[in-house]
Amino acid sequence: MTAREPIAALGAGRMGRGIAIAFAFAGHSVALVDFKPRDKASFDKLATDASADIRTTLDMLARVGMLSADSIASIFSRIRVVAEADAAPALRNAAIIFEGVPEVVDLKREALARASDLAGPEAIIASTTSTILVDDLSSAVAQPERFLNAHWLNPAYLVPLVEVSPGKQTDPAITARLKTVLESIGKVPVVCAASPGYIVPRIQALAMNEAARMVEEGVASADEIDKAIKYGFGFRFAVLGMLEFIDWGGGDILHYASRYLTKALDSERYAAPEIIGRNMEQGRIGLSTRQGFLDYDGMDVDAYREARLKAFVELLKHFELARKPVVDSD
Repeated sequence: MTAREPIAALGAGRMGRGIAIAFAFAGHSVALVDFKPRDKASFDKLATDASADIRTTLDMLARVGMLSADSIASIFSRIRVVAEADAAPALRNAAIIFEGVPEVVDLKREALARASDLAGPEAIIASTTSTILVDDLSSAVAQPERFLNAHWLNPAYLVPLVEVSPGKQTDPAITARLKTVLESIGKVPVVCAASPGYIVPRIQALAMNEAARMVEEGVASADEIDKAIKYGFGFRFAVLGMLEFIDWGGGDILHYASRYLTKALDSERYAAPEIIGRNMEQGRIGLSTRQGFLDYDGMDVDAYREARLKAFVELLKHFELARKPVVDSD
């Protein structure tokens, strides 16, 4: 697959537009396909609204320094909004088709079935669902070995992560091809099993519910909780992965903290999973033992720590919170 083969996105909503911008930015032509039958007036309005929104987004990206103003026209020209009646040639020509219709199983299955009938024989077909398991959709696709899920996080044109979830019938070569293309446009794909919530939505659902619960319990105001998230929780996890952070502090700390919170708050939602206890029994504490969730054997741990701390310093500078030390005068 070449770096700039044509892309199609089914559905002209927020996700489709975001994907279109991401690929057009990287030089691909993109057909933003409205897969819903409409009369000409309704389609013209949709196309006008979608195009205006895309242009507005590109203008904003120029203002924040993501692209130059003189590149907007070129990027914008690579995206065309296609009516349902004209979908066949657009899909037949696409190297990858991203389905982004509403999160309703029957609607997605119908769209995927039609898309697979119209697609070229070598095309990758990917849903972008954030909630539906890939194998609940794959049987709707002709040649399900070329089908998988690619969960983008909004805004798709900015967030690097794409969670790639192959199904039971997905050809591993298809997964590899999609990863390569996503990497070529500056994304960071991660492969995960077809599991409810995938990775990020599953973790963030717990965190968001807990934040809301703390407001409900009067632990702190919404403003104070969000400040704690931005400058504490988010600050650390912008540099360290969550499992890396467990290793950084030590799995034993999480073990004892979980046990205390479970008792103090009288809730099993704080109980540590069995893997934490097993790691402790096996001496996989983290950096201190050079084995944890990650493998630090042979690593220059001091250099690794310093590199991570340097990244924290850069974040402090970004937030304009880095202060010069007070130096006593002679």
